[in-house]
Amino acid sequence: MKYVLILSIISLFHPRQDTLQGAWEYNNGDTTFAMIIVDNYMSVAMYNLPGKKFYGTMGGTVTGSKGEISGTMEFNSMDKSTVGKPYRMRMTRIGKDLLIERSRKETWKMIDDSNKDLAGNWRITQREQNGTLTPIHTTGARKTIKILSATRFQWAAINTETGEFSGTGGGRYNFTNGKYVELIDFFSRDSSRVGMSLSFNAKLDQKDWYHSGKSSKGDPINEVWSRR
Repeated sequence: MKYVLILSIISLFHPRQDTLQGAWEYNNGDTTFAMIIVDNYMSVAMYNLPGKKFYGTMGGTVTGSKGEISGTMEFNSMDKSTVGKPYRMRMTRIGKDLLIERSRKETWKMIDDSNKDLAGNWRITQREQNGTLTPIHTTGARKTIKILSATRFQWAAINTETGEFSGTGGGRYNFTNGKYVELIDFFSRDSSRVGMSLSFNAKLDQKDWYHSGKSSKGDPINEVWSRR
């Protein structure tokens, strides 16, 4: 089935997982498979940009050894029974491409190598309430995470204990001179948001990312994200 994603990948391998850091993309007609690997984490989303359709997403921790990557699934919008379970994949790096074999051979193109300040695995830790930044409990199973490469992003609201998936969105971004701008390519909750450009004030302070502006609904946002 086309949207099973990469749980059953059988492919060749490259001996260094760190060379897989970055954003990768595979296109099958109008369907885009977008993958980000950074800071020992991986996210994958499937969507149709022209049709503004979201098909599914999955992600989790990732480590590499002896030519394969493996980890634990933290979210899967298509099958929550896989959450908390291990996965394992083998890939071939050919120049700037990844060769992956499923029912057919797929060539995933490298979009970027995650070599930027905001690239990383983030979790929201504070949010403004009644004019004050209020800490968000960060040790529980429910969490909102955001994965960024050098040019691509994906956020997901998940519960790693129950497997509950509450939503995701992602696309392209730019961070220059204190301005963080997102261009939404997929949004699971509301397809009308696809194509929107959102601009925020942003700054980095060691391991924290201060983020303020307005959401896709026009609501004010003032948040702090911290590296996981």
